[in-house]
Amino acid sequence: MEEPARDPVAEAAGRRPDQPALIAGDTVVTWAELDSRVSAAAASITSRTAPGDRVALLLGNTVDFAAAYFGTLRAGRVVVPLNPGYTADERDFAIADSGAALVVEGPLPDGPREFEPDAVPGKDDLAVLLYTSGISGRPKGAMLTHAALTANHEQLDRIDPPVVGPDDVVLLAVPFFHAYGLNTGLGTVAHHAATGILAERFDPAESLELIVRHRVTVTVGVPGMYQAWTRQPAAEQALRGVRTAVCGAAPLEDSVAARFRALTGRAILIGYGLTETAPVLTTTAVSDRDKSGSIGRPLPGVELLLRTPSGLVLWHDGTASVDADLEVAESAGTDPGEIVVRGPNLFSGYWPDGRDGPDPDGWWPTGDIAYADGDGDLVLVDRIGELILVNGFNVYPAEIERVLMAHPGVAAVAVVGLPDPESGQRPHAYVVAAGDPPPSPDQLRVYCAGRLARFKLPGVELVTELPRSPIGKIRKRDL
Repeated sequence: MEEPARDPVAEAAGRRPDQPALIAGDTVVTWAELDSRVSAAAASITSRTAPGDRVALLLGNTVDFAAAYFGTLRAGRVVVPLNPGYTADERDFAIADSGAALVVEGPLPDGPREFEPDAVPGKDDLAVLLYTSGISGRPKGAMLTHAALTANHEQLDRIDPPVVGPDDVVLLAVPFFHAYGLNTGLGTVAHHAATGILAERFDPAESLELIVRHRVTVTVGVPGMYQAWTRQPAAEQALRGVRTAVCGAAPLEDSVAARFRALTGRAILIGYGLTETAPVLTTTAVSDRDKSGSIGRPLPGVELLLRTPSGLVLWHDGTASVDADLEVAESAGTDPGEIVVRGPNLFSGYWPDGRDGPDPDGWWPTGDIAYADGDGDLVLVDRIGELILVNGFNVYPAEIERVLMAHPGVAAVAVVGLPDPESGQRPHAYVVAAGDPPPSPDQLRVYCAGRLARFKLPGVELVTELPRSPIGKIRKRDL
């Protein structure tokens, strides 16, 4: 008989029934109360769907989302968290592609209901379908099991000192329809029976007020949040009680990390992961917590390879090594290579047939490029699909972006490859300029010419803004 899936809310209610689970405005919900709401939601879902059915959630970071999410899992159905801000076309595609039997846009139960399960979810059953966009084309549903979601928490638990614990108060401002907000945020709070402070939308001043009012000790954030906070006049005092600051989902500028450290005396822990890995793969929490230019090393229990032109380098439990069986060249650690991973937190492929998932040995290529620095820590370079080939030479957009971001008159930048009849491709930079007066494209090209090889020099185009996802990632495919 298959091992049953864990029920984190039931476990939290058993351990700490009177502990505040979620706080939204003036509403405080204890773990015992949330457990009752989850059962009521599970009963409602069970009455309207069949085991294994997909249930789409179009809700913000609310108590209703938490009840519906954990209720769907308790009922043995599959959650499909969707962005409430989707266009009609985006929403309709995800609902149709997942074959959702039920769409939830508000409270599920209208009062306490007795839950009588018609299915007991197993740990290897599908739990969540998270739609993730590639470089082009329609989003794909990444299939995550109950076991994969739980495994990522157990991997994080093995970090010493702990990143999050049961007595922490965690700010939950990253959207729950994203793997980072869903499992690293909400899932972590339930896993530890800690307390989550809900923020439906991110406002720098309002979120700092929440941090002060509720004595938040852990912030789970994206780069744009930390950038905005460090510019607030009240930031130093408001962030004084924060014990752990975690950043993921996109690269963090060194200048933002330095400002945060100057204000608080603490470093931001930088993590790297993907929707397909539930989501955390590496973090500076297992290497150098004060190192902002790196993504750290793999979590305990995650195996990671760099597939470089000169061979392979293996990281196991956070330690870099040359595996004799892999016939690795001595120089492999210095070359950029594709990140390939294996671990119990990996997805089961893309909906509906599991295509493009881990290979028979459990390894999955992420499509991200990194190299190992002199300390053996990983530094993210770029996406394979965003690599620009100029006369056969590799040009990494991130390198050009770093150069331009160091210019005081550049507020934001995105570099993409454009077709070129002579060189095959050429780099082109879309720049949001700052300053009075702002730099001209010619001035920025001259600036780059002193810092980049000739074949890497980009064309420069000034724009008023860059297209971004709800969590702040630049949508290069829209450019």
